[in-house]
Amino acid sequence: MAPKLIFVTGNADKLRETRATIGDALTIEAHALDLPEYQGDPLEIASKKCREAYAEIQAPVIVEDTSLCFNAFGGLPGPYIKWFLHNLKPVGLCKMISAFEDKSAYAQCIFAYFDGATMDEPVLFDGRCPGTIVPPTVTSKFGWDPIFKPEGYDVTYAEMDTVEKRKQDLGRTLQNLNRFLNL
Repeated sequence: MAPKLIFVTGNADKLRETRATIGDALTIEAHALDLPEYQGDPLEIASKKCREAYAEIQAPVIVEDTSLCFNAFGGLPGPYIKWFLHNLKPVGLCKMISAFEDKSAYAQCIFAYFDGATMDEPVLFDGRCPGTIVPPTVTSKFGWDPIFKPEGYDVTYAEMDTVEKRKQDLGRTLQNLNRFLNL
């Protein structure tokens, strides 16, 4: 039987993508918690969320925090992308950057793992994928996927085959987590 790991998320799409990427190496059990929305550096935010999740669950946990960072904005919206997306939708995000020549961006996916017993600090797995912000290519796809075109591709995340998408930031980050857990 595969080892079990508690993934603290209420986001069904994140859970689905994480399970698909990890495969059968782990049994991923989702646990939804209403964690505080911390402010600051994305790595610090992921670490704080992980410690908070462990404090509430009292078992080894992973948390995931995804950012979409516009280089023209010095990395914003970054970890606040959820709120920008909720209020502006993908079209509004494109309008926000339309006045800037620099449309470059990067997707950042951070997983944090903490077992509370053998470690003093959460272990962070930081994956980044450079790309460009483009007008939405499709509607009704996951999050900001319709406006992010990864470097080296002619399609956005939303248009990308799911296997190919998993090779990007999320997939590489989870591969590092798998190696850390010796899976």
